[in-house]
Amino acid sequence: MSIPVTILHGFLGSGKTTLLRSLLTQSAKSGVIPGVVVNDMSELDVDGVLIKNTEVFDDEGSHFFTISGHSISSAKGLKELKPALKTLKKQAQPPWVIIETSGSSHPLPLVEFFKSNKDFALKGVVTLVDATWLKEDYQFAQSLVPKWQENLSNQVRGIENLLVEQILFSNQIFLTKTDKLTSKAVEQIAQALHPINPYAAISGTAWGNMDVAYFHQFPDYNFHLVDQLITELRSSVNAPLTLSGKDNQKIVSKVIRDDRPFHPLRLWEVCHKHLTHGVFRSKGFFWLPTRDDMSLLWSQANGSVGLEVIGFWRAPILKAEMEDLEQEHYDILKKKIDKIDSRFGDRRCRLTVIGQKDEASDFVKALEACFLTDEELNFWRNGGSFEDPWPTNVAKI
Repeated sequence: MSIPVTILHGFLGSGKTTLLRSLLTQSAKSGVIPGVVVNDMSELDVDGVLIKNTEVFDDEGSHFFTISGHSISSAKGLKELKPALKTLKKQAQPPWVIIETSGSSHPLPLVEFFKSNKDFALKGVVTLVDATWLKEDYQFAQSLVPKWQENLSNQVRGIENLLVEQILFSNQIFLTKTDKLTSKAVEQIAQALHPINPYAAISGTAWGNMDVAYFHQFPDYNFHLVDQLITELRSSVNAPLTLSGKDNQKIVSKVIRDDRPFHPLRLWEVCHKHLTHGVFRSKGFFWLPTRDDMSLLWSQANGSVGLEVIGFWRAPILKAEMEDLEQEHYDILKKKIDKIDSRFGDRRCRLTVIGQKDEASDFVKALEACFLTDEELNFWRNGGSFEDPWPTNVAKI
């Protein structure tokens, strides 16, 4: 019997991982654990780590796979997808499979892949679209299609091409971050998107709040509706995106690796001064000297930055509770910490920045200037403190 498959598409920062985490949490409560494949175009695989942190999957299980460093819709990505699905079917035998694609992935190669795959039945091709982005940059989505048509006439493959084509191949469209808009604005955006694909249902959601039961009601994907699209677009879907109005500004992914913490005030100022529309997405894990026990998640999409406490570093726990820990537990913790290449135990910063070449490079330089200097590190080690304008638990600017 074929295993149902749902694909989550959407441009960078549209909320795919947030939705997936919500679906997994709901599934865990019912005891029905889906198989999951997460694709991250960054080599850091931040999304994969976040899904692992849901604790739905154990380290030795065969329910979860990541494909990182390239698009799942590329030849390399599809080559890695085949054995992952084979293992899922043979070992995990999940009742359902969810695939989260990277933000720049195109639906066409995956639709073709599942059209000829008898072991898996494609149900939902879900496109998530940031409603606030459509409001701010595309006049409540009114200018999206004209911009796409302009790209076509100029033989330019821009972001609008990818977004429209993701919608064209979907049978479900989720408008995300609707909590930031009025119901009238959401309705206006939905009305503008409907003519692009009249066959796709449009729903609004915030913080990934969608009932998992809704996903189990999806009918079989209608491949006949996209036959002509596949013929017309097959040769262009993996062409690099050229960003409108910019010369030689293709999307790049840059990685920041450092063991130092960010200076909280400098980081705050950089977020207010250096974020541009050309920095589409940045995400990762970091720490601050003012809350050095907390593992913080950095999540930025377009002009919005969110900070979230996702856990606690082992190093300060070991130091604070060394007298209360049994030797066996102490040794286990210390062994895990010693595996990390960092001057500060297991504490470190790992961020990926995705955007237009120049803007992404400038933002990376600005972030790197936020790390504590040697003088500031010595000041912190000696008990010094720093001004910290970030709210205590969760922050969004």
